[in-house]
Amino acid sequence: MFTLNRWQSATSALMALSVTTGTLAPFIAASPSLAQTTFSDVSSNYWAAQFIQELSQRGVIAGFPDGSFRPEEAVTRAQFAAMVNKAFQKAQQRQPISFIDVPSNYWASSAIQQAYTIGFLSGYPGNRFEPNQAIPRQQVLVSLANGLEYSTNANVESTLQYFNDANNIADYARSPIAVATEKKIVVNYPNVKFLNPTATATRAQVAAFIYQALVSSNQASAINSPYIVALGTTTPTPISVTIPQGTAIPVKYDQAKKILVTKDETAPLTLTVSQNVVTQDGSVVIPAGSQVVGQLKPATGGSQFVAQKLVLPTGQEYQLNATSEVITKTETVKKGISTGAIIKDTVLGAGAAAAVSAVTGDRAIATEEVLGGAGIGALIGLFFGKKSVDLVAINPDTDLQMTINQNLLVSLR
Repeated sequence: MFTLNRWQSATSALMALSVTTGTLAPFIAASPSLAQTTFSDVSSNYWAAQFIQELSQRGVIAGFPDGSFRPEEAVTRAQFAAMVNKAFQKAQQRQPISFIDVPSNYWASSAIQQAYTIGFLSGYPGNRFEPNQAIPRQQVLVSLANGLEYSTNANVESTLQYFNDANNIADYARSPIAVATEKKIVVNYPNVKFLNPTATATRAQVAAFIYQALVSSNQASAINSPYIVALGTTTPTPISVTIPQGTAIPVKYDQAKKILVTKDETAPLTLTVSQNVVTQDGSVVIPAGSQVVGQLKPATGGSQFVAQKLVLPTGQEYQLNATSEVITKTETVKKGISTGAIIKDTVLGAGAAAAVSAVTGDRAIATEEVLGGAGIGALIGLFFGKKSVDLVAINPDTDLQMTINQNLLVSLR
């Protein structure tokens, strides 16, 4: 999670809406009748696909010349200004202001002025706008709630208790985020209970927030998404729930900080679910602490985790079709290097352990350092005579996050 300094006032807080990225092409949208609505990197089962499609049809957002949308890319304050101007038509609330870091020939100069005058964005002390500054999620929500002039009569802290990470919400953002939550502007993927307020907002997330703000102001039709935070719903508790294809499962691996395998070996691996996966109404469908049993398997150019089974803390088991991205990062082990330096905080596949033993000449790698406790003696001969070997280097904290490839039916009983 990215962390940013807390601003001391709502005015300065509104100013932090952006992310460092240089491209302006996606925000110079075509007219709605000519707008691109499908993108090469936004599959039909992508969590934000419908939000992106709806906004692109309206001409609020657009793709890149190569046909992509780049949904995980960050947004800048200037880009966000262009988006809100496309999305919302409002009367001027205040007189324009000249920001010292926005020259008149800057591509988004007019968009920034417009976003300022209609109340969605403000400036920093010293008459600065910081057009390329990063947008935290909480500040996008603050901008939308304040720009639409929403206020709440409900208890702010009671509303924010919905989020498991409510303590991370900055003081200036608490009331606007509470009303944004009540208005169903908040969209949290993959877990609706986690707001991740200080994390950098992506293009997909901003698209979802803006579309829901349009819905809240009766300017767009509601989309049925399990990631929209909806308070006070009284739907009956279902007997079972289908976790849709494309859902991400957050996982962790506590046994080591690094895993090394050869590109052509298969190694058993069990991961732990790091956060509850919940439905829109808050029902936990995959509890934190559940285990995902699977294997690291060869894939084009590297290795990939392939899940086989989900085991809940209750002992319930489900066949699971889920995979990580292909991991292609490598680490070279050379003759003469210290084995201790290689295996510190590291576990190895049997093939990788054999390769390290053969190349370094160290035959003392313990079986507990090998995934599955596999014997490596029979494999060492495959690497005799080699002075170096390239191994796939896996960071469990970032490389093993997986996506469900097929709808998964889970019982709630």
